[in-house]
Amino acid sequence: MHGTVTEFDQHRGIGAVTTDTGLQLRFHCTTIADGTRTIPVGAEVNIAIVNGPRGDYEAADLRPA
Repeated sequence: MHGTVTEFDQHRGIGAVTTDTGLQLRFHCTTIADGTRTIPVGAEVNIAIVNGPRGDYEAADLRPA
């Protein structure tokens, strides 16, 4: 699925992606595919949607679009 990084807190390692369909998903820096653990706000990414540890959906496997 395609989306855009709408927020990222580098100190906490948590961010959010909004998909093209308007769905907002949280992600953790460890799910950034290139291993950098940082990503700029506004970056267009391809993501996988997975079940998070709290039972909600999260973005994973973030890769540049």
